[in-house]
Amino acid sequence: MREAERDGAAGAKEAEVAAIERAMVALRRSAARRTPARRAARQGGGPVPEGAAFDVLDVVEAAEERGEPAGVREVADALRVDQPRASKLVAAAVQAGHLRREADQADGRRTLLAVTPAGRELLEAAHAFRRSVVARVTRDWPATERAAFARLFTRFMDDFGATNGPSGED
Repeated sequence: MREAERDGAAGAKEAEVAAIERAMVALRRSAARRTPARRAARQGGGPVPEGAAFDVLDVVEAAEERGEPAGVREVADALRVDQPRASKLVAAAVQAGHLRREADQADGRRTLLAVTPAGRELLEAAHAFRRSVVARVTRDWPATERAAFARLFTRFMDDFGATNGPSGED
């Protein structure tokens, strides 16, 4: 490849990376404006955790789906916060009735977390809402493009997590 072709390829790659970065910023800003608590308030629902408090439920649910135990340490690692902060978030979720603490049968010194029926209901509502947004946004996309986006975005997030840790922050 000649130098001019390399420079052109580098410029195209740079433009693509910049476009992805702008899209990520727009997605983050959009997601920050649509918190579960605000939706619940509009719909007359009760108090709903938001931000990191809601992320705790996502972390514990994901661990359950993988068949792995989740305790405060796993929550702290996944959210990239210190253990005292994770402990406060977990305590709030337990007090709200969204999580329960259980003894670890393999290690009596350890306490594990489990999603309660109320927490599961909250998570299912959040999943349904998120999926409805994705379905609405992609409703006019050809099936092949939607499938390609699902594959590529999943790959991107897997690689992003492997590069930057579970929460994608350095």
